[in-house]
Amino acid sequence: MTETTAPTPSTPVPSNWNLPNALTLLRIALVPFFIIFFLTDDGAYGWWRWGAVAMFVVAIYTDKLDGDIARARGLVTSFGKIADPIADKLLIGSALILLSAVGELWWWVTIVMLVREIGITILRFVVIRYGVMAASKGGKLKTVLQTIAIFVFLLPVTPAHTWLSVVALIVMMVALLVTVVTGIDYVVKAIQLRNSGKGSRAGQSV
Repeated sequence: MTETTAPTPSTPVPSNWNLPNALTLLRIALVPFFIIFFLTDDGAYGWWRWGAVAMFVVAIYTDKLDGDIARARGLVTSFGKIADPIADKLLIGSALILLSAVGELWWWVTIVMLVREIGITILRFVVIRYGVMAASKGGKLKTVLQTIAIFVFLLPVTPAHTWLSVVALIVMMVALLVTVVTGIDYVVKAIQLRNSGKGSRAGQSV
């Protein structure tokens, strides 16, 4: 008599309607307020600038919080893997552009970082048919470095030629280097993902 094995229950796929994804959407919603506060200050380095700093800090905290909750509760979703980096890029990109617009950061630094961020985002959508390209450890390090540098740049107590400005510039240059290196790494991974996906499809069609 042939024994039958009971099918192993598959792991349920978490719904996109969960707390981590809600926090990601909140981070996106905070970006306009950050921009408004920064522009309203208009270089006065007053309370509006502090408000922009507060919006930036809260938004960055939601980035850490949603990741911790998603991993702890098994709520990692494909939507979250795509939306979370986009939320980060909106916040970081807005801050870089604003700092360059008021002359506090060189435009070429902002342009290099934005080209990398936008390019990798587009690349993620191009290869999504073959799989989701999640953020790497290097990408997360890049975000941390950018966050620290931008935070110091945003502080109203950091006028030009102070030691904090020097610290901010050094961290920003390191972040720029990591940004470029990880960008190249993502391109390599995207090519590998595309090739492996094409190989799997070819094998199934044989």
